[in-house]
Amino acid sequence: MTEATTSQGLESLQALSSEAAAAPAPRVQQLDKYGRAYATGKRKNAIARVWIKPGSGKWIINGREQEVYFARPVLRMMIAQPLNLTERATQFDVFVTVQGSGLSGQAGAIRHGLSKALTYFEPDLRPALKAAGFLTRDSRVVERKKYGRAKARRSFQFSKR
Repeated sequence: MTEATTSQGLESLQALSSEAAAAPAPRVQQLDKYGRAYATGKRKNAIARVWIKPGSGKWIINGREQEVYFARPVLRMMIAQPLNLTERATQFDVFVTVQGSGLSGQAGAIRHGLSKALTYFEPDLRPALKAAGFLTRDSRVVERKKYGRAKARRSFQFSKR
């Protein structure tokens, strides 16, 4: 190979890489046949399936109203954070089925799923939700119990006799 061919090959590779870096694929709206956006959210052992569609701001969680399912105001505030951040609190109806874990884990799973569903419905909201950390799955789970231990790390009580 001559130097001219090598430099020509390098230039064409550089041109290809600069074109690919300059134009990322635009995100597209992902809706089902009913005009809803669907996403799955996870936290601890909770899994939330979230559907959003344009509406008046109604929440249904496992067939119950939001106030009935989440009695604590902190949990209701937590699941509404993505909508409040993007100023869309009264623009979407949210339908959720959630299972596993406790109420706190379920609220975290709903927040994660709702954030993902919002980005599928309106891809322009992704930077704001990502900056707030709502699109990142919280990977912390309960540590398993080890043999020879009372719990995951706690030892049995020491007794000299």
